[in-house]
Amino acid sequence: MENTVVKSPVMLYTEQTPNPESLKFVTNRMLFKGTADYREENLAREWSPLASALFDFPYVKGVYICNNFVTVTKEFNYGWDDIKLKIKDFIKNYIEEGGEIVKEGFEEAMKQLEESRGASYQYSEDEVETVKKIKDLIDTYVKPAVEMDGGNIEFKSFKEGIVNVILQGSCSGCPSSTVTLKAGIEGMLKRMVPEVKEVVSEMG
Repeated sequence: MENTVVKSPVMLYTEQTPNPESLKFVTNRMLFKGTADYREENLAREWSPLASALFDFPYVKGVYICNNFVTVTKEFNYGWDDIKLKIKDFIKNYIEEGGEIVKEGFEEAMKQLEESRGASYQYSEDEVETVKKIKDLIDTYVKPAVEMDGGNIEFKSFKEGIVNVILQGSCSGCPSSTVTLKAGIEGMLKRMVPEVKEVVSEMG
């Protein structure tokens, strides 16, 4: 007799994010260790079968996958009441059927892309220490809070007192993320790292 592995059922619930256009679909499975942000359909088609399938819906504008959740950003002219259940059922079935989430090699490809865009600036010795402090503070204090809202923040560069960060997931294009950035993150970094004068964000 064959051993049949009984898998625990896929649980899925939704959480609001500060961005009214984005909703977080949280599962009881680890989907992707890391962050995968698909703001463009062609990137999703190349690297993520799940995101690609979601983009097949006319109302999906962006897909962000991290750990055990998927943040879906909808097209402005659709209401969540009409589409939330369809997306929820689709993600649940997709995971239950063991569909591929993100293809192997995605993170390496993104790292190379970032480096080619000049994200790996050369820092002087003094700056290296400052950059390390900034990165540690963002990873320890800012990232967990932002992840709870279905988004992500990445350090990009530090130059002449200005910290550049990239906002992803629900944070991208969210009206309250600018406030969070200026009031919370900038304030904390200035207090903890005197060299920081300003924090500027880009949408990933």
